[in-house]
Amino acid sequence: MTANQLIINAHLVGHQSLQQVAVKTGKIKQIAGKLDLAADTIIIDLQGDWLSLGGVDLQINGGLGLAFPDLEFTDLPKLQQICDLLWQQGVDGFLPTIVTTAVDKIQRSLATIAQFVATQDQTNTAEVLGVHLEGPFLNYHKRGAHPEQYLLPLTIENIKQVLGDYSQIVKVITLAPELDSSNTAISYLRDKNIVVSLGHSLATATEAKQAFDRGASMVTHAFNAMPSLHHRQPGLLGAAIINPDVYCGLIADGNHVCPTMVEIMLKASNYQQGIFLVSDALSPLGLPDGVYPWDERQISVSGGTARLLDGTLSGTTLPLLVGVENLVKWGCDLEKAIAMATESPRKAINLTGLAVGQRANFLRWHWNKAQHQLSWSRLN
Repeated sequence: MTANQLIINAHLVGHQSLQQVAVKTGKIKQIAGKLDLAADTIIIDLQGDWLSLGGVDLQINGGLGLAFPDLEFTDLPKLQQICDLLWQQGVDGFLPTIVTTAVDKIQRSLATIAQFVATQDQTNTAEVLGVHLEGPFLNYHKRGAHPEQYLLPLTIENIKQVLGDYSQIVKVITLAPELDSSNTAISYLRDKNIVVSLGHSLATATEAKQAFDRGASMVTHAFNAMPSLHHRQPGLLGAAIINPDVYCGLIADGNHVCPTMVEIMLKASNYQQGIFLVSDALSPLGLPDGVYPWDERQISVSGGTARLLDGTLSGTTLPLLVGVENLVKWGCDLEKAIAMATESPRKAINLTGLAVGQRANFLRWHWNKAQHQLSWSRLN
């Protein structure tokens, strides 16, 4: 962005009235209802459109044919291409997600990502914010598409083996809390500043609450790979929805979770900031529908939904911001839908949202009332 800009007539998440945003040397300098105009300032009139930071995707498994569990040092250029693709799709930052696989492959992927992060140019490309380990400490009966031969018991010794020398780059780990028989794993991970997310689990509401009390603060792809909400057995998800300190990831593609259940979840949580969108995108992200290799198996992609050949849901190939568009189509308030892809995921991993001092990587959101359609574009 140019040296001095003043964005006027912008709707911002968390503000009731139109705001002005002053930008200097690529960073947000001021946010207020009315700001003084400095010399040599370019004015950008949003005419009531919404302004946000770009999206943050906390669960994305690959792209352009490359699965993150298969990363090697020779894949660094392809990883940069994925970052560029995500930027074009409106994403500012993401967590490459490594699903359950052999420990040596996890270590190799972590080493590759660590090297990439150390040298990444963050200009006009999506930033790697860390790694999400989805497994291997998952419940066998809720493993979904995760290969059973690589699941591990949840012990401190196994955690150390999986993390190796790369605990500092791991931002989130998904685990099944009922496997933690010693009640020490979550505290151990939190002491390493790793966000613990509950998922692929058969945890009861009581077991989930105990895990939240010990420091778990997220739920991985709500509704999927966990028991359904039940009026006598609310389970993991029920315990999460009523806890204001827990963030729940949600795949809003219309297939992983029925739109009616999405609405129930949003209303039950009183539309709190704790719901955030994830793409759960697999390696064919950016590629057309078809059949693609996935570890030793194959996945079939149709209409942006990926399944194993036996029909098991395994993810999507839809960009993150499609979820925002879907939520609005399903009747969700525009401000809340935008926040679920831009503000809430940042807060879930303790990052700052749109505020003074942040880089001015803006999205402009336009709601076409006549066509009942939402669109977005990069402002810079």
